[in-house]
Amino acid sequence: MSGPSEEDERRVRELAEGVLAGDRTMLARAITAVESTRPRDAAVAQSILARVLPHAGGAHRVGISGVPGAGKSTLIETLGTRLCEAGRKVAVLAIDPSSTLSGGSILGDKSRMESLARQEGAFIRPSPSAATLGGVARRTRETMLLVEAAGFDVVLVETVGVGQSETAARGMVDTFVVLLLPGAGDELQGIKKGILEVGDVLAVNKADGERVALARAAARDHGAALRYLRPASEHWTPRALTVSAHTGDGIDELWSTIDEHRRALEEAGALEAQRNAQAERWMWSLVEERLMDAFRGHPDVAAELAAVVEAVRAGERPASEAAEALLARFLGERRSGT
Repeated sequence: MSGPSEEDERRVRELAEGVLAGDRTMLARAITAVESTRPRDAAVAQSILARVLPHAGGAHRVGISGVPGAGKSTLIETLGTRLCEAGRKVAVLAIDPSSTLSGGSILGDKSRMESLARQEGAFIRPSPSAATLGGVARRTRETMLLVEAAGFDVVLVETVGVGQSETAARGMVDTFVVLLLPGAGDELQGIKKGILEVGDVLAVNKADGERVALARAAARDHGAALRYLRPASEHWTPRALTVSAHTGDGIDELWSTIDEHRRALEEAGALEAQRNAQAERWMWSLVEERLMDAFRGHPDVAAELAAVVEAVRAGERPASEAAEALLARFLGERRSGT
């Protein structure tokens, strides 16, 4: 197998140096390479990541989730703008839901965050989730490393808000914020127990106008519910508070709580352990992804897959037996050494 071409090596060097210099254009191009599904781009992306990795990891990684309509984009714009005005460099990785039918994505967060987009210290990158579980894009972790290497010290990851699958997003950030609505019933809030279990901070949004009392009551209720659950970390007890992304009320308290959470983990030595565990899970998820791609792309598997799936769906073949048969096709070539 031949090594990388001179053109690819030049591209890697140019993009990596551009990212480390904080060049927004080079950063955007590097992210595009990371998100690409082309084999040649994948090789380039891995080389870029290897070069910038020693310079990544310094940001506070914050995940922000919540049901559609909870006001995630507005909250991120308000919070991000305030952080930029305080001298912080903020990168927003906004994940837009992809259509399960067409694969299309709205990618509208950048246009909705016009005020934040005008901030000199802000960088907003919308990416399609492409039906990836967990409400995050397929390459969000790699993108996070790139923006950190480019000098951004706060990374806000906005997830799709899919309730049960938020553990994927939780597994790549330091602090996970769950946005809730005042007065919404269980059917709107999603699987409430699951939401409470993944959140380090619960923020009841839209605490303004006539909804202030309702929001405070919701925060009290959620705070009480938290006492019945085991915290994700022994070094932090999740908190519930109220905010208004529209007026800005409670935004300073929200960031103070987020910052306090990170400090608590750092002082206990738990942040490094958490990130190490996340990196290991990331590695295994990539192994699983590549194995699945190789499995589906294997010619013997591909030749039988449709018929086997149809037989299982029709109840004509046990799923376990079908799986063993497909795996035998996939592994047979490797066992024979060909």
